[in-house]
Amino acid sequence: MRRLGVGIIGTGMIGRVHVDAVRRSGARVVGISGSSLESARAAANSWSPESQPMSVEELLADARVDVVHLCVPNYLHEAFALKALGAGKHVVCEKPLSIDLAGARRMTETASRSGLIAAVPFIYRYHPLVAEARSRTRAGEIGDVRLIHGSYLQDWLSDPADDNWRVDAAQGGTSRAFADIGSHWCDLVEWVSGHRLTEVQSMTQTVPRDLASADPAGDDTPTEDIACVNFRTDKGSVGSVVISQVSPGRKNRLWFEISGTESGISFDQEQPESLWIGSRSGIQTVLRDPSFLSAEAAALPNLPPGHPQGYNDCFAAFVKDVYAAVVGRREERMPTFADGIRAAAITEAVLTSARKNSWVDVQ
Repeated sequence: MRRLGVGIIGTGMIGRVHVDAVRRSGARVVGISGSSLESARAAANSWSPESQPMSVEELLADARVDVVHLCVPNYLHEAFALKALGAGKHVVCEKPLSIDLAGARRMTETASRSGLIAAVPFIYRYHPLVAEARSRTRAGEIGDVRLIHGSYLQDWLSDPADDNWRVDAAQGGTSRAFADIGSHWCDLVEWVSGHRLTEVQSMTQTVPRDLASADPAGDDTPTEDIACVNFRTDKGSVGSVVISQVSPGRKNRLWFEISGTESGISFDQEQPESLWIGSRSGIQTVLRDPSFLSAEAAALPNLPPGHPQGYNDCFAAFVKDVYAAVVGRREERMPTFADGIRAAAITEAVLTSARKNSWVDVQ
């Protein structure tokens, strides 16, 4: 079977991560497109010398490209995804799928009609000890779930002078912190627990920001730096999450804890080699060792115990699943556009709740 050919659209940090995952999967990067041919050429030379710099139109028309990875600002996701699907390409699109729920719905419906693979990188599912938490929770080992809580904290926008395209609502969408990282947290706890958020009560806050220039489109609508969300689930549990991109010292701390009637289970993405499990009779730390993990978790490690795995390993495992699905071997854990639209629905409910100062159903 020939190697899959891949096109990368976007030359920022996440584009580099995608290229690394593509190469580790055994596929080949055919072409890279950026905001200019110069940026595409620089990325190709640095990341994947065997690839070619291309315009978006050239990349989508290239018969060698089987899968297109969209690593561009959020406002470009919908247009590029629809063009790629229309060209018969499978799509990997960064989250959020679109700048609003309506756009995410159009993308999901188009992908469904096409019959092509359309995936979204909720890659934290691919930590082996997240899979272990899911296996134990779904098997009933912690009892009936009563409480789900946690946080996702970063500090990269904590200085008033910090700026990025995501701060611009015209490019990033009406939600920033929650759409960007809160979506990861919600996807993860729903995946692990089997519960789905049905109602939310939220408040958001935007810190004062000293930006050098206004948005050229004239849209200076502030997006949230912080979201505090209470929620109820379809199976009767309650919970809360704090999302922040302005928490000094917290680089990428995605943390959750699920409390059941028998025990609790907790995972911290910044300490991904261990899983905390506690009960009234004792506390244990489960380490990443395939010899005593569940089959679901043991299938994910690619290094021996004691050799730390991390974010890039999760990304590579996700891309490997996407390419397996392209050739007909689909894994249940692979997140699709359906999961992306789920995240968009939760995000819209969070924003609506904050605006109305009331409980809101997740549609």
